[in-house]
Amino acid sequence: MPNIVLIGVQWGDEGKGKIIDVITEDVDWIVRFQGGNNAGHTVEIGDEKYVLHLIPSGILRADKKAVMGHGMVIDPLSLIEEIKELEEKGVGVQGRLFVSDRAHMVLPYHRSMDARLEQTRSTHEKIGTTKRGIGPAYSDKVGRTGFRMVDLIAPDFPERLKQRVEENNKVLHFFDADRLNPDPLLEKYEQAAPLLAPFITDTTALLNKAVAQEESILFEGAQGTMLDIDYGTYPFVTSSSATVGGACIGAGVPPRHMDQVLGVVKAYTTRVGEGPFPTELFDDMGEMLRNVGNEYGATTGRPRRCGWFDGVVANYAAMINGIDYWAMTKLDVLDHVETIKICIAYECKGRRLDNIPANTQTLEQCTPIYEDVDGWKTSTKDATCFEALPQQAQTYIKRIETITGVPTKIVSVGPKRSSTFSIG
Repeated sequence: MPNIVLIGVQWGDEGKGKIIDVITEDVDWIVRFQGGNNAGHTVEIGDEKYVLHLIPSGILRADKKAVMGHGMVIDPLSLIEEIKELEEKGVGVQGRLFVSDRAHMVLPYHRSMDARLEQTRSTHEKIGTTKRGIGPAYSDKVGRTGFRMVDLIAPDFPERLKQRVEENNKVLHFFDADRLNPDPLLEKYEQAAPLLAPFITDTTALLNKAVAQEESILFEGAQGTMLDIDYGTYPFVTSSSATVGGACIGAGVPPRHMDQVLGVVKAYTTRVGEGPFPTELFDDMGEMLRNVGNEYGATTGRPRRCGWFDGVVANYAAMINGIDYWAMTKLDVLDHVETIKICIAYECKGRRLDNIPANTQTLEQCTPIYEDVDGWKTSTKDATCFEALPQQAQTYIKRIETITGVPTKIVSVGPKRSSTFSIG
């Protein structure tokens, strides 16, 4: 099995978790390389539903090893809760979960600052942050004032954390936010350290040893290309590199060991939070996509904004990620749509645009140029291969392949593990 980087193509929420779960059957290691508990992967196995925010969803297969790479920012207390929830459902993680000693921590003052900063932004400046402290944690990382997971298990961590809490209390006071009491916080992290110590290790060495032994790795991204800190719709983005380059940086494995890039793309488009979204629908069709597709955030429960498939976004993601194949999810949500629209370009002030403009205000002024595709008006939920799909559903997939120049390798027609099949 080749080493695969799995990337979200749109604004996240593409259904990466279930695709990861399917691919994991054929790999040895699963690595998450960026983000924090501001993202959620949902996997349904039989009657059981698992929602993972930090731990790679590949952990659900009992013979696989999962790594939380140093490109992540990790809330230690949330990680302990997630481990506990998995174990209560019979998913053991001991000896299979490895946490990078270089990964930075999300701490209480990060969450307080995240919430307060969002509160102080004017309506048109709000980013739509999850208030989980992700942005401030990455800011501390870049500002060289952060704590890493290796610090959690150091003897002097309580003393250093107390000092940092007091320093941040001054900043919180400036923003008229509540002061944090360091003493109960220190107690929580002193209790957390021995619980997490068995998982914390040098994952870079671990993964490169696996490569040398020709073991296969799946690198799983969180969020999506259009939320990437560099390539997304800035400033309405996340704070990490959600594109393929982030896999090398956040896992510590060189590019020459990345064999394939798999782009996960919804059969339509969704977005959570603020920011431009050219194909967004504000009518009954948008509401139908939300309800039928159960488009509510796995982490926050927020309703997702819904719209038609955006070929400009897909082409852009294919270009900057070097995507080899598509994994198309939620095709079944379109089962009873009579006429389906595909955005093939934008129009802005009389000009046609075939790429994503860097200026967010320009993108907000863009209107989609659509072409119509006939719907199939019948259920796809029982399909187990491409040939079993209705002819118009096959045509829809092929049309997207033509527009993007990328073939489709995997199709999903439902939330269950059994509802996903390969093409070819």
